[in-house]
Amino acid sequence: MSVTKKSLLSAGAAFTVLTGLVVSTVGAMQATIANPTTNQQTPRLLAQGQKTLTIVFPSRADSTDLQNKANAVGAFLSKELGIPVVAQVGDDTAAVEALRANRADVAFLSSRPALKAKQLANASLYLAEVRSTYSGRYTYSSTFVVPNNSPLKTQNSAKATLEQLRGKKMAFTSPNSGSGFIIPVAELVKQKLVPNRDRLDDFFGQVSYGGNYSKALQAVVRGQADVAVVSEYALNPPYITAEEKSQLRVLHKINGVPAHGIAIDDDVPAPTREKIINALLKLNQSENNKLLSDLYNSTELVRINHDRHLATMRDALQIAGIEP
Repeated sequence: MSVTKKSLLSAGAAFTVLTGLVVSTVGAMQATIANPTTNQQTPRLLAQGQKTLTIVFPSRADSTDLQNKANAVGAFLSKELGIPVVAQVGDDTAAVEALRANRADVAFLSSRPALKAKQLANASLYLAEVRSTYSGRYTYSSTFVVPNNSPLKTQNSAKATLEQLRGKKMAFTSPNSGSGFIIPVAELVKQKLVPNRDRLDDFFGQVSYGGNYSKALQAVVRGQADVAVVSEYALNPPYITAEEKSQLRVLHKINGVPAHGIAIDDDVPAPTREKIINALLKLNQSENNKLLSDLYNSTELVRINHDRHLATMRDALQIAGIEP
């Protein structure tokens, strides 16, 4: 265990850094162990003589029956690695805490929690998810969405387009959302329309938070907001219906939002980490791909560099004046 992680563990069990809220611990997560279908002796692959691999699968709005789907992936990986795999389901914050406290080895994470996992647990992203609804393969767009009949029009520059939002009713997704708050607020700061995240009320006539993509978009459909900002993939079911989508159009896009990825704890030795990565990449093969797509609608996993992949989010947090 690194000195950095030891000092972090001694800081106490409370983990409110990521969201500012008291969070559930990993002990409250559901967990299922998938055992390998082999009669060979279980090898000691992981650090500190561990004989299991623990993976956290965060719950997401577009994934149902996640525990069973995670169990299926766990069973596949167990067979590939020759050790039992524990599939845990929780939220992003609990996943980061599990990595920090050495209660998990691997976690699927979105970009801001991935930055926090690096800071607190020295865990890095090694793989990113690809979806058919991502415009950049393993990056996607943050989109400002307005009603079809809105007088707001896309202009010849980002500043001119966003200047039209002055005095309008804005529905963000949530203060913790990358594409639904952090990235767009950073863009407003870059265009010198607001000085930081704390001065949004000086620019917009009203600021609200839908709590999720669906509610933010529905606020525009129902006339409760003039504009909402969400991920580009939220303009499709299950987030909104086809009828709701037909009433909306995209005013402005910000490209390059990092896709969700898979982080591996630094306590996992490099040779073992490579075995885990290669096993996960086998989910790209046609005979295994349904296991991956069932999880989070991803079609492929690709290798990425942690720092390069998350640079857009890291820069946006700094520009917007938000703690990582």
